Amino acid sequence: MSAVLAGRAEGDGAPRTRLQWASTIAYWVFTIVVAFEMLAGGIWDLLRIDFVRVSLVRLGYPLYLLYILGIPKIACAVALLVPRFPRLKEWAYAGAFFDYMGAAASWLMTGNRAAAWVAPLVFAALTLCSWALRPPTRKLVATGPTDGPRAAAWWVPVLILLAMVVVSFLTLPTGPPPQ
Repeated sequence: MSAVLAGRAEGDGAPRTRLQWASTIAYWVFTIVVAFEMLAGGIWDLLRIDFVRVSLVRLGYPLYLLYILGIPKIACAVALLVPRFPRLKEWAYAGAFFDYMGAAASWLMTGNRAAAWVAPLVFAALTLCSWALRPPTRKLVATGPTDGPRAAAWWVPVLILLAMVVVSFLTLPTGPPPQ
């Protein structure tokens, strides 16, 4: 019973040092803030409240985007808070980060004031902090050899990406799209 009350339902031991306590508290604060914002944002999107509708129109996006983003935001909040499912948590962190960075870029590129695009950047930073501070029981366990990847494991994907960039520039379409 004391393990449940102490928040150790996932099998991790109690923090032993002040730094571990501070890290655990910071992790939960950041995680709860991000999860709440995702949950509230998802609900607001699905309810299509005036605030989000006006914001989307101001950014030039179609209103159906609210339905596309609403459900995954709610799923993200759930995934961040429930125990286990470390791979799902990784996807949730990535989705939250991309959502916030996309929002910041949208506000910035449409020429809005700094307060409009700085807020999503703050939430992106909180998401990264939550991800970095998560306890070992909420991380993916490394599989395979632990001696590190060979150089080819880095160079081959980098060269493939560079080739893709070159090909994408060489195959740029000209003129308007066909009708």
